[in-house]
Amino acid sequence: MKLVAYSDATSFGGAEQALANLLAFLDPSFEIDVLAVDEEVGEAIRTARESSSLHLVPRAANKWDAGPILRHLRVVRKLRPDIFHANLWTTVRGQYGVIAALLARGVRTVVVEQAPLPTDSPLQRFLKRVSSLRVSAHVAVGERSARAVEEAVGLPKGSVRTIYNGVPDVPVDPLPRRASGPVIGAVGRLSQEKGYDLAIRALPNLPGSTLVLVGDGSERERLVALSAELGVSDRVDFVGWSDEPRRYLPGFDAFVLPSRQEGFPLAVVEAMLAGVPVVAADVGSVSEAVVEAETGFLIPRDDPAALTDRLRRLISDPELAQKMGRTGRERAKTNFTAEAMARSFEELYREILG
Repeated sequence: MKLVAYSDATSFGGAEQALANLLAFLDPSFEIDVLAVDEEVGEAIRTARESSSLHLVPRAANKWDAGPILRHLRVVRKLRPDIFHANLWTTVRGQYGVIAALLARGVRTVVVEQAPLPTDSPLQRFLKRVSSLRVSAHVAVGERSARAVEEAVGLPKGSVRTIYNGVPDVPVDPLPRRASGPVIGAVGRLSQEKGYDLAIRALPNLPGSTLVLVGDGSERERLVALSAELGVSDRVDFVGWSDEPRRYLPGFDAFVLPSRQEGFPLAVVEAMLAGVPVVAADVGSVSEAVVEAETGFLIPRDDPAALTDRLRRLISDPELAQKMGRTGRERAKTNFTAEAMARSFEELYREILG
């Protein structure tokens, strides 16, 4: 079976890591080409599968940028895949790759929605709906996310199926703890939608605790300024970008993800596999991973008081935190591994190929 994995992302994040995890665990008999608009992103995905090849196409600026759009079509026709797997980091991205696959004879197109973000453009919504009704399979990374995509685009209920993102369960060489007292940790892009400002606002009411932020992004300066404004700069540890963020997880007493919007975040599963209890906002399909009061706590979106309360409960009760961490690890091993994700997609591919 020949598969083309497509991403038009221009930076490497959770959506692209999910695709890399899939390629790494697909059956060795698959012949895989990675098609991307950004060489660095494409190469990072390709390296997950040593035998795969990388092909680059120019990024289309808009719907009237004919040259790059035609280049997408020519490359897809040249590669002649059985399956075109489009990994969309937002609902309206990846459209030119999807259109090229739909116009290429004999290609089955699979669209995977990583983050169900609605669009305000009626034209975008119409074009998305038209292309969605023609694909061979439409997938989201969670049940709630699937329903959100259907609602955002105007698709029939139940037309988008769910395959959860998965993470490899591999041994991790832990790094030393970043502080002597309780450590609250987060791993992810420092952007407004991740809500790390809420975690910083919780710190004044969590004396002795340190917040460790592993990642970088456009919000870093604002978060540094907020830490200074609240007088907690000495208790916010900005680690920056890391190629091995999972090595920090064993040094966390609690993992925090106060996101304002999500699909099905890999970081939560990674924390669960590390045996760390999670406190996360109940957005997207987060609640399909985190079980309230069993593997952690779910809080309302943009609720700093609830966030502070749940973190305080975990920090003040290490026995409860450890129990939740153990339960979370077992849940992640059973439901959210990269192997399970790959087997589900293989079954889907076989289904649409008949």
